[in-house]
Amino acid sequence: MYRVIQCATGSIGRSTLRRIIDHPDLALVGLYVYGKNKVGLDAGVIAKRPATGVIATDNIDEILALSADVVVHTSRITIPYDRQNTEVEHFLSSGKSVISVNGFFFPEVHGETYAGPLRRACERGGSTLAGVGLNPGFIAERIALVMSGLCARVDHIGTFEMVDGSYIDAPDFVFGTMGFGTDPSVTDITKGPLAQLYFDLYIETFAYVAEAMGTSIASIKPDHRLTLAPEDMKIAAGTICQGTVAATEWRWNAEFADGRRMTHSLLWTSSPKLHGDDDPVHWRIEIQGRPNVHLSFSLEDPDPAAPPSRAGADATAAAVIRAIPYVCAAEPGFFRYAPLAPFRERL
Repeated sequence: MYRVIQCATGSIGRSTLRRIIDHPDLALVGLYVYGKNKVGLDAGVIAKRPATGVIATDNIDEILALSADVVVHTSRITIPYDRQNTEVEHFLSSGKSVISVNGFFFPEVHGETYAGPLRRACERGGSTLAGVGLNPGFIAERIALVMSGLCARVDHIGTFEMVDGSYIDAPDFVFGTMGFGTDPSVTDITKGPLAQLYFDLYIETFAYVAEAMGTSIASIKPDHRLTLAPEDMKIAAGTICQGTVAATEWRWNAEFADGRRMTHSLLWTSSPKLHGDDDPVHWRIEIQGRPNVHLSFSLEDPDPAAPPSRAGADATAAAVIRAIPYVCAAEPGFFRYAPLAPFRERL
């Protein structure tokens, strides 16, 4: 039985909280929340489950004093990228491993100033830090690498995600982190703090793939693209005014030290029709080499009436919960899954 603390109860956090409560091999022992309206509530109320006896708190000292194996960390990523690190270091130093959906897939790529305090926190607590998620964490780092094992030669790996943000009822996220509604004549978000946030997050994906293929990053160049609203557009989070940003594609092109290349793209859009796509797939993976390999897939909830975001939240929660025994059994420090037989030029 693994003793688990849930940190944050947004859309992903509520999904992981339900999976923790429902799982026969997990025991929820603590719930850390940020919203004052949730403090004092039973975890079962927040997760729409029977009462658990675990009461939500925003007092981190109470959380740190608990005996637990792992903290499931699902707080919303914010600017700057390392803003969350101090809190994560407290968890690690107290002897609790951390599984986070907000980066930590390859901390070393940011340099010792970033990675050092996290590593030392793991050493103090005898704990392990793991980044686990879909994108980043699963699409390029696990699926694309497995697919590369089909190739006798790899020239280029491309990983692409499209997210329909029209259903997301979170104005701060949609008009902040996603960049919708920004007037490009006033602010160029492709060169500001938001662009830096996404770069800091996804450079870890490039580093992860490069290491698995036996190489390293030589260079990364941004190739971000904005789509403006052709008219006023009403979405769940509010209204996007005509001429302001209605879609943001965060795209980078990297060259590895061995000459191979990689493109990674995340497209947030208020309507797939803006891109000529009435029935978009969520993810595409395209490998150029010998042979060329193409994969496209989407996630769907079994309930047609379910919110479109629920399938992704459930998948993320599943990946996080499945990682718990591996992370808890790992040596103190940074955790990464061993890629399953990816392409490598040398044996």
